[in-house]
Amino acid sequence: MSVLTRRADFVAANRGLRVARPGFVLLTLPNDRDEMRWGVTVTKKIGNAVVRNRMKRRFRALLREMLPQAGLPAHDHVLIGREGGVERDFGKLREELAMALSRAAQGKGDPPRKRR
Repeated sequence: MSVLTRRADFVAANRGLRVARPGFVLLTLPNDRDEMRWGVTVTKKIGNAVVRNRMKRRFRALLREMLPQAGLPAHDHVLIGREGGVERDFGKLREELAMALSRAAQGKGDPPRKRR
């Protein structure tokens, strides 16, 4: 597993499958590599730097724990933090991520968002 660092990879993941949960949005997109890659992003709308960094630390811990077993092989996985995600119980986030990964594996994503 490797970490997404380039903005182009995050933007490309937005074209993939989208699974929304109360604490986060999971984006998955097949990549041309044989490895799983992951990334985390939290917008400035969520809170100050302390809150955003705390949310990112929690998401990184979840992804490192769950992706080796439940992740989609040869896919990019991006977690986007949502409002209220930092206050959610860690066990609840783990359950939501497991559900989101299983839905993504089945190809059942949420409908695409309307363009502005």
